Amino acid sequence: MPDRLASFGLPAAMRLAATVRRATRDTPDPAGAIAQEIHGWFTRELAGVRVFVAGELAGLAGEPDAAAEAHSFGGALDGDKTYRVALHASAEVPADAAGDFAVVAAAVRAALTGEDGVAAVEDAAAARAEELERVVERLRAEAVVVDTLHAVGRRLTAQLELDVLVQEATDAATRVTGAAFGAFFYNLINEYGESYTLYTLSGVPRSAFSSFPMPRNTQVFAPTFDGVGTVRSGDITRDPRYGHNAPHYGMPEGHLPVRSYLAVPVIAPSTGEVLGGFFFGHDEPGRFDERGEYLAEGIAGYTAIALDNARFFARERTMASELARSMVPKAPAIDGMRIVSRYQPASTGSKVGGDWFDVIELGQGRTAFVIGDVVGHGVTAAAIMGQVRTAIRSCALLELSPSEVLHTVSQLVGATPEASFVTCLYAVHDRADDTLTYANAGHLPAVLLAGDGTTEEIGEALAMPLGVGTEFPQEKCGFAPGMRLVLYTDGLIESHTRDLTEGMTILLDKLNALAASADVEATCDELIRSLTGSRHDDDVALLYVHYE
Repeated sequence: MPDRLASFGLPAAMRLAATVRRATRDTPDPAGAIAQEIHGWFTRELAGVRVFVAGELAGLAGEPDAAAEAHSFGGALDGDKTYRVALHASAEVPADAAGDFAVVAAAVRAALTGEDGVAAVEDAAAARAEELERVVERLRAEAVVVDTLHAVGRRLTAQLELDVLVQEATDAATRVTGAAFGAFFYNLINEYGESYTLYTLSGVPRSAFSSFPMPRNTQVFAPTFDGVGTVRSGDITRDPRYGHNAPHYGMPEGHLPVRSYLAVPVIAPSTGEVLGGFFFGHDEPGRFDERGEYLAEGIAGYTAIALDNARFFARERTMASELARSMVPKAPAIDGMRIVSRYQPASTGSKVGGDWFDVIELGQGRTAFVIGDVVGHGVTAAAIMGQVRTAIRSCALLELSPSEVLHTVSQLVGATPEASFVTCLYAVHDRADDTLTYANAGHLPAVLLAGDGTTEEIGEALAMPLGVGTEFPQEKCGFAPGMRLVLYTDGLIESHTRDLTEGMTILLDKLNALAASADVEATCDELIRSLTGSRHDDDVALLYVHYE
C-alpha cells in the first residue's frame, strides 16, 4: 500500500467529494460516474481497488473478492431505497482514512438524489471535523496521563529513602485520583524476619486513622492486601459486594466518611509479592473514574519497583555499615586523654569504604594515633583496609618509629596485588616530654589546636602514599596539656560542590567551636553534619584528641 493513503484525511476527502460532484453533473448514469471517479482516485492511492455502488460493480468489470478487505459507507435514499459504496482492496485501509469516507458518502448521496451537494458535503465535513476535535482532545488528555505517570515514576524510582518514597507516592496518587484522602499501607520485614505493616497518609492528619485497627482481613480491604486486583466503587455504602449495615457499611468503626472508594494493590514485579496497597476515599459518590483508576495503577506499579529498590538499598547499606563499623575499632579510654572518634559510611551509596582510624597504647606513656584511607569502595577496599590496619598495629607494637612503621607497611602494600592507593598519617604522643612525632604517607594534614584557639596544620605532603613511597621522613612538635589533635579523612571536607582547599578552610574555621564546647561528642556530630550536609558520597572518619 502506498504511504499516500495514510495521509488521507478530511482535506483529501473534500477534494474527492468535489470530484464526484463534478463528474456526475448532467450525467445519465451517476452511479457509473461515481464508481469511475472513486476507482480512479483510489487506484492512484491504493493498489488493487474495485469500487461498488448500490451493491453492483458500476462501470467496471469483475466481481467482488470475498477474501479482500471491504470498507463500506452509505446511507438512505428516498423512500425504501438505500445505497452503498464498497472499496475492495487487497491491503488494509487505515482506520483514520476510512473515518473520513463519510464526507465522500455525502457527495455520493447528493449525486444520486440530486440534492445540494455542496451543503451536504459541508455538513458532513463539519461533523467529521467536530469528531476529529474530540479525538484530539482525548489524545491530549491521554498524553497528560502518560506525562503525569512518567514524571511521577521517574521521581519515585530515583528515591532510595524509604520514608520519603512512601510519602511521595501517597501524595502523588491522592492528587491525581482526585481523592479527598489517600493511604498507603506497606509491608516491611525486620531483622528477625518478621513482617509488619506501616502506613502513610495524604489529605488528612494521622490522628484521623488512629481510632481503628489496621484494615486487612475485612471484606472491603482483603482483596487489595491479597493482591487480587483493583477495587473501585462509586458508592461503597450501596455496593452489593460489601456490608450493608448502617452506619459503617463495611468500613471499620471510626473511619472517615467514605462514599467513593478506590483501592489498588502494590505488587513486586520480580517476585509477585504483595508489598502493600493504596486506598483512596471521598465523601461524595462517583468521584473515581477509569482515568483515576489507570493513574493509581500506574503509580502503584512504579511504587512497587521503587520499594524493591529502596528495600534492597537499605539491606545493602545496613550490611555495609555493619561490616565497616565492625572493622573500625572503638577508641580505648586513656587517662588524661579525651578521645572522640566517628566513622560514618557514605550516605549516598551501599558499599563499604576503606577509611579507618586507630588508637594504640604503646606503653611507657606513649600512644599512637592513626588515620588512613584506602581508595575505592567494596569488599576489596575493606579487605585491604583490614590488612593495612593490622600491619600498622603489629609494627607499632614492635616500637618502631613512625617513619619505620610506614616504610614497613608500604612494602607490604606494594606486594599486595589489588592495593593501588593507600594514605596514612601515623603520630605518636610521648608524655615524657609532651611531644608528638609523626610521619605522613600522602594523607591530609592533621590539625593541632592550641589552648588559645590557634590552629596549625602538621604533616602536610611529607611523602607519597603507601605502596608508592619508600621514604617517610618524620617530624616532631609539642603536644602539651590543653592542646587538641584532629585527624580526618577527605570525605569530611571534599564533595562534588567544593574542592579540598575550600573544605579545609571551612574545617579550620569550625574547629574553634570544638575548643570552646562543653559537649564535645555533640559538637563532633554537628561538625560532620555541617561540613557534609548529611549527604556525603564518601566515608567519613574523624579522630579528636584532647590532652587534658
